[in-house]
Amino acid sequence: IFDIDETEIFYLVRKLGILKSRIIPVIGDIKDNTRLEAVFNEFLPQIVLHAAAYKHVPILEFYPEEALKTNLMGTKVLAEMSMKYNVEKFIFISTDKAINPTSIMGASKSAGEELLRIFNQKDKTRFISVRFGNVLGSRGSVVSLFKDQIKRGGPVTVTHPEMKRYFMITSEAVLLVLEAAAVGQGGEV
Repeated sequence: IFDIDETEIFYLVRKLGILKSRIIPVIGDIKDNTRLEAVFNEFLPQIVLHAAAYKHVPILEFYPEEALKTNLMGTKVLAEMSMKYNVEKFIFISTDKAINPTSIMGASKSAGEELLRIFNQKDKTRFISVRFGNVLGSRGSVVSLFKDQIKRGGPVTVTHPEMKRYFMITSEAVLLVLEAAAVGQGGEV
């Protein structure tokens, strides 16, 4: 488990620890080539599940360079390391907002998908992207905001009245990622 957020790693390891699995927490940033090199060299991963991202649309509109640094350049660094270390499959967690993007977050994830599609043609590492809408119960999901607004007596705010939102439960999201890893041939979204 590789993450920049040591608190989330702590809680995840504690939660998964009851399974008595061999879980090795590693703190690092996907933009840090030196750190990634050390991790890939030590663990030689066969599959990379890439979920690192900035994802809050309104906040990222104020900091577009940060969205690009993590969502695009971080993806590039992680993908290049995966190719260098002969990772078999690289699953990129994208977003429904990458379809005809209207925000920097959507554009940065769309650009990440395109980058990986190009990388897929250049190397034996298979790059596969999966797009999610809102995962119910996930950290930062709009559902938490809606619940809080309802608890306070409303109103429930929406970004735009014609905006469509797509929801899935956590187990569906996990199944989608695992299915992409199992059957993906590379280059797909």
